[in-house]
Amino acid sequence: MRVGLLVNIKPQVKGYRDRAVIAPPRRGAAMQPSMIEDLYAEWDAPETIDAVRHALESHPDVEVEVIEAVPDRAIDRLLIKDFDIVFNLAEGFIGAAREAQFPALLEMLGIPYTGSGPLALAIALDKARTKEILSYHGIPVARFITTITPVASIHSYLPGSDFPFIVKPISEGSSKGIRNSSFVTNLDELNHEIERIAGEYQQPALVEEFLPGREFTVAVLGSGDKARVLPIVEINFGELPPEANSIYSYEAKWIYDVSENPLNIFTCPADVPAKLKDEIEAVVLRAYEVLECRDWARVDVRLDGRGRANIIEINPLPGILPNPEENSCYPKAARAAGLTYEAMLLSVLKSGCDRYGIPFKFEPKHEPGLR
Repeated sequence: MRVGLLVNIKPQVKGYRDRAVIAPPRRGAAMQPSMIEDLYAEWDAPETIDAVRHALESHPDVEVEVIEAVPDRAIDRLLIKDFDIVFNLAEGFIGAAREAQFPALLEMLGIPYTGSGPLALAIALDKARTKEILSYHGIPVARFITTITPVASIHSYLPGSDFPFIVKPISEGSSKGIRNSSFVTNLDELNHEIERIAGEYQQPALVEEFLPGREFTVAVLGSGDKARVLPIVEINFGELPPEANSIYSYEAKWIYDVSENPLNIFTCPADVPAKLKDEIEAVVLRAYEVLECRDWARVDVRLDGRGRANIIEINPLPGILPNPEENSCYPKAARAAGLTYEAMLLSVLKSGCDRYGIPFKFEPKHEPGLR
């Protein structure tokens, strides 16, 4: 089986100007200095891409070719159409629907691919549209507004609510734009964050009620009635430095918690009562179904003041760092389920092949005790 591995390769920040893949910031605005630090946070490091390729090629019937998801390199290669299936990890770079661009191209060319379709990817990256759709279907989400300009009073938009709030870019992933300062406790802090996001990311801010309960992230594997939840991961905010707020910010993800000095920030499987576990799994699978996610995704959940599970975000292109010391949640959940890194990725490939009716023999061996 010939598999195309469609990726965006994260460059070294200090050498970013030398890469041909660089494109103008979104909406034609000038790049702000503070954008540079997290500009490529969604892209995969070369080490991750190598690990994914080796994992897929651990199956004797799989041959992998890496394709960099840049238009002037990828389109001509894909037009040859000699792949049985494409394993899609492309995050894109420009536009609010950037994650959907290559899947849409693959559909136009009639090339099978793993993961969610263009519509699901575009909606999931828009946090407000995701919340609107989930809310319509009765799935709990935090109350929110969107704005690109400062507000005179948050209470006129969200009657009955009060500080604190969380402020984040409406269309970013990998904790981009979510800083420790995104947790706001007064109107001045709120408007400062709205202006920061408008200036740095050229997009509206999502302002949502802060949910005070425990936070979890949940990996889903499979499609349709075969979709299943892997062991739940809990985020332990008490492990963060004293100055850090209880949110999974950019600092928490990329600065405080590093492989050289990993924090004990995650518990997997999460220690939760059976009733809460069932509630989390049910709301996650319902959200996965409503957004028409396929093959895999990671869903973030937080408990509100009544202890009810609310959907925070859905990521149909989950991070998959191969090193266990780097605290990547989807592989962590897979290991807790007894799946090696190789078995996890081959299971995603198998799910994609099954949807297209592509013959692919693979039965994962579960290895209890993996962490």
